Amino acid sequence: MTPDGENNAAIKTDLMETRGTVDRYGVDRPALRAYRLARLRAELRRHDYAGILLYDPINVRYACDSRNMAVWCLHNAVRYCFVATDGPVVIFDFHNCEHLSEDIEVIDEIRPGTSWFYFEAGPRAAEQAKTWAAEIADLVFRQGGGNRRLAVDKCEPMGVAALQALGITIHDGQEVTELARVIKGPEELKAMARAIAVCQNAVGEMRRRLEPGMTENQLWAVMNEVNAAQGGEWIETRLLSAGGRTNPWFRECSDNIIKAGDIVSFDTDLIGPYGYCADISRTFFCGDGRPSDEQRRLYQLACEQIETNTELLKPGLGFRELSERAWTLPPSCAANRYSVVVHGVGLCDEYPAVKYVKDFARSGYDGVFQAGMTVCVESYIGEEGGHEGVKMEQQVLITENGAQLLSDFPYEEALLSREI
Repeated sequence: MTPDGENNAAIKTDLMETRGTVDRYGVDRPALRAYRLARLRAELRRHDYAGILLYDPINVRYACDSRNMAVWCLHNAVRYCFVATDGPVVIFDFHNCEHLSEDIEVIDEIRPGTSWFYFEAGPRAAEQAKTWAAEIADLVFRQGGGNRRLAVDKCEPMGVAALQALGITIHDGQEVTELARVIKGPEELKAMARAIAVCQNAVGEMRRRLEPGMTENQLWAVMNEVNAAQGGEWIETRLLSAGGRTNPWFRECSDNIIKAGDIVSFDTDLIGPYGYCADISRTFFCGDGRPSDEQRRLYQLACEQIETNTELLKPGLGFRELSERAWTLPPSCAANRYSVVVHGVGLCDEYPAVKYVKDFARSGYDGVFQAGMTVCVESYIGEEGGHEGVKMEQQVLITENGAQLLSDFPYEEALLSREI
C-alpha cells in the first residue's frame, strides 16, 4: 500500500485547488471528489501505470462521482471511465447521456461509449471491440508518456485481446481501486454518516411497522421505501428472514408470514445517499410476548462477539492477529459461522475481508488496520441444526484511539435481558 505520506502529499495538492460549496448535510462534493481522485492516482503512480480503465459502476463513482443506471450498468457494459495517471479523466457514457456528467468538475471530457457486448453489438462485437480498443489505446499513447501499462478493473476476453494487439499491457485494476478506497477522507465520512442516518431511519421504521401476520417481503420493502424517499440508491441484498428461516443464514426474504414469537434477522446492505454503504445488521423480536431463553441466549452471544471484536480494533493490528485473537464461537455454532469476522466498507463492501482463523489457511490474507479505515464487525450465531439464528453487525471507524461506532441503532431490549 502507498505510504501515507505519499498519498497525503498528492491529495493535499489537489485539495488546495478545490473551492467547493457545502451541501445541506455538510458535505463538500468537490473536496470529496478531489480526495478520491488523488487517492486513485497515488495508487496508479505507485504501480507505475499509465492510467486505469474502469467499468464497475462503483469504481467509476469513486473516480469521478458520475452515476447513470448503476445497477443496470453492473451487467451491461455501456459506460466506462479512463483516468490518466498524469492527464485527463474521460467518461464514456450511454447513448445521449453525456449531459449527466457535465457539472462534475473532475471530469475533463465526456464522450459517447462504444458497446461491444453481444446484446448491444450482436455479430458486430469483434468489430466494435476493435473500434473501442483503438480509442482507449490512443488515450494511453497520448497520456502515458511512453508507458503502455494500463490497469483495468473488468473486461471481457475479446476486449483484452484487442488492447493487447495494439501493444497495451493489461494489469489488475481491482487491486488499485480497493487500496485507493481503503482510507476515508473527511468528506467521505460525512457522506457515510448521512447514509447511515438514512439506514437507521429505515431500520427504525421497520421496527415500528413489524407486527405478526406481515410477510418478510413486506418488512424488507419498508427499508427500500425509506431509503429511496430520503435520497438513497439501492439495496445490495434481500437478507431478511424470520423464525426457523433464520437458521442457517443467507436465506432471502420471501412471502413467509412472520408470527408472534419469531425473531427477525436482517442485514441492511444499503447503498444510501452519495452512494455510500450502510451495512448494519439487527435482530428483532416480533410481538408482545416474552422471548424464549434460547432466543435471548443466542442474542447475547452475538452482542458479546460484536463488542469483543470491536474492542480489539486499532491501527497496527494485523488481519491475521485479529483472526487469532477474535472472540471464539461456541463449538455448536462453528459450522454456521459467518464468512468473515470483519470487512471493509465504503461505497460497498470492500477490502479487507478478515476470515475466521479456521478459514485463514484456505482463503485468508494478512495486512494491517490503519486509522481512517471504515469496517463492519460481523456476527451470526446459530446452532448447527438449531431452530433460529441471530444476525448482528456494527459499522465502525478506526481512529488512532481504537474503534469508533458509526452505527448506533439500539439493541433489542426484550432480547438483551440477562435474566435467563
